[in-house]
Amino acid sequence: MRSSPPILAVSGLIRPLLEPQLPGDLEVRWFLSKEEALEAVADAEIGWFDMNEKDAMAETLIAAKKLKWLNSIYAGLDFLDMDVLIERGITVTNGAGINAITIAEYVVMGMLTIAKGYREVVRAQERREWLMDSPGKRELYDSRALLLGYGAIGQLIKPRLEAFGVDVTVVRRTPGAGVLTPAEWRARLGEFDWVILAVPATPETDNMIGEAELAAMKSDAVLVNIARGAVIDQPALVAALEKKAIGGAFLDVTTPEPLPADDVLWTLDNAHVTMHLSGRAQEKMFLRSAERFLDNLAKYRRGQPVAPVFDPARGY
Repeated sequence: MRSSPPILAVSGLIRPLLEPQLPGDLEVRWFLSKEEALEAVADAEIGWFDMNEKDAMAETLIAAKKLKWLNSIYAGLDFLDMDVLIERGITVTNGAGINAITIAEYVVMGMLTIAKGYREVVRAQERREWLMDSPGKRELYDSRALLLGYGAIGQLIKPRLEAFGVDVTVVRRTPGAGVLTPAEWRARLGEFDWVILAVPATPETDNMIGEAELAAMKSDAVLVNIARGAVIDQPALVAALEKKAIGGAFLDVTTPEPLPADDVLWTLDNAHVTMHLSGRAQEKMFLRSAERFLDNLAKYRRGQPVAPVFDPARGY
């Protein structure tokens, strides 16, 4: 049994949702700036360090030398020092699945936008021009999608696309019906109308879509990326789009972010850049995160496992 309640160091960004529901016996240290955070975390056993600046979060982790459990609203934590997490044996819970619903919806929206040429419809409305024909003739029905990444987001993308009649093939390590393994999918790229990237950002996934993969895709295939910009060799993608070697790309993520105003991606009609907004297209992120944290806090104090656990050795 514990001799005293744990000390919590928590970002003030979540305070309005969290404070009224925290157990009264806890010592809670709130902070809003990096300077306040560095002071607050000195003796903290539990930390929730989310701030607007990821560099500040990374520095705060280094300073939290007594930390046993770190929570974050972010699903991808590649900006933190993985070696520190491993060496100190810190349990990490992340935001996996918090925004999965809205990101899955964003994928469907992006695919429909491209299939129906909806950007041209919006432009015609702005010109007050009545179009006599649809600028997009594709249907999702009876098309084929390759889904790379079958975590919380991928598992919501698949049924939503299947509801539109899309045949979805998943890439994962465990073989099965409708599944390709990591060693198989590249040889089958030419079979798919849509290639959807929902993988975590790890050294293994860096530039997993490059010149060879783009060349193997169908000439009208569309690449959808809601993972991280780093999973695509962006210069190779730009070259493929300029040559119209593939049908198009729906890019919620890019390298770098924000994308510079003079980047050529902005100018390509077959590139749809959505400024990493997919996870922000909802109002429940902080509410869901607070509810999950409070549930985990109760479990932690009872000595029960918390979830979802981020593995710093694997990077997700």
